Amino acid sequence: MAQLRILCTLALIPAAAYAQRQMTVAQLVDFIKSAVQQKNDDRKVADFVRSVKLTNRLDDATVESLQNLGAGPRTVAALRALTDTTASLAPPPPPAGKPAPIVVSAPGPEEFRRILDEVREKALNYTQSLPNFLCTQVTRRYVDPSGKENWIQEDVIQEHLSYVDGHEDYKVIMVNNKPAINQTHTKLGGATSSGEFGSMLAEIFDPATATDFNWERWAKLDGRVMYVLNFRVEQARSKYSILHEPSGREIVSGYHGLIWADTDTGRVMKITMECDTIPADFPIQQVSETMNYDFQDISGKKYVLPVRVELRSREGRLLSKNNMEFRLYRKFTTESSITFDTPDPTPEPLSDDKFKEEPAAPPSGGKKQ
Repeated sequence: MAQLRILCTLALIPAAAYAQRQMTVAQLVDFIKSAVQQKNDDRKVADFVRSVKLTNRLDDATVESLQNLGAGPRTVAALRALTDTTASLAPPPPPAGKPAPIVVSAPGPEEFRRILDEVREKALNYTQSLPNFLCTQVTRRYVDPSGKENWIQEDVIQEHLSYVDGHEDYKVIMVNNKPAINQTHTKLGGATSSGEFGSMLAEIFDPATATDFNWERWAKLDGRVMYVLNFRVEQARSKYSILHEPSGREIVSGYHGLIWADTDTGRVMKITMECDTIPADFPIQQVSETMNYDFQDISGKKYVLPVRVELRSREGRLLSKNNMEFRLYRKFTTESSITFDTPDPTPEPLSDDKFKEEPAAPPSGGKKQ
């Protein structure tokens, strides 16, 4: 059986090849780095360097950097000799620079006001545009006592969520793939949340909240171009409450974050927020949320609805994370308010790829109809 073993790179170079090999400084540097990495024999490397004819100047700084990388004493001596013989040559060309970043201009003040007015109008009318519906909410809850995001899955909760006339109602049907008995959303323990279907959106854009908005960037989500705005809600005008059940304490915190709005429809497709005025003596020190929306079909009509929400919090070193997904949207009827379908096994989590942001330029040619 034939077998090829490469024991030493330099051993494969015939002696005849040592006759005045012409190289640039960049090529020689790459060669020395490779020889150091492969731990080639210092004597053979030095012999090779002495056979090289450089086409541009080798300076002391380059030799010193190669010595620091691990070039042997004989190799360094041969390189020093090359600095003398190439002193009259032109210096090597500067390394090719990185391509200049593409600068995408922000909209001017008038255009930004138009964008903000459009997004605000759609946000304030959001809940009125929604039909009465049902969906399945799957919540995966994680904890980490170390505070280093070494997550341990605590449980998986499956609920039927009904949205009727702007009001959310939850019915716990499964916990860890077992039917739930006498469980309610508010008595699940641990971290829970509600209000994903428009209450935060309405508060952020309510003129009475006096939210501070600014332009952030252009972006893409799931192939659609987005306006990205940053915002801040002051504590004095916030309604975002945090309840710590063990102590019975409840506070209202200000918060800031980002909003992604579809350039075609003006609809908000993602919100990130982080609380920033939690009192130092409050047991929960950090709270943040990320809400992702998508187009969902209900009785043949498309609506923008939540599909994934992540809620994070910290209490001392204890970290908590809830990953909530909303599935199987369907129309609410009188019959569905009385009975629910038999629960299915918990579905697999949605892929992260759908929610990754990509860079984007402003859309051209106006809005799609």
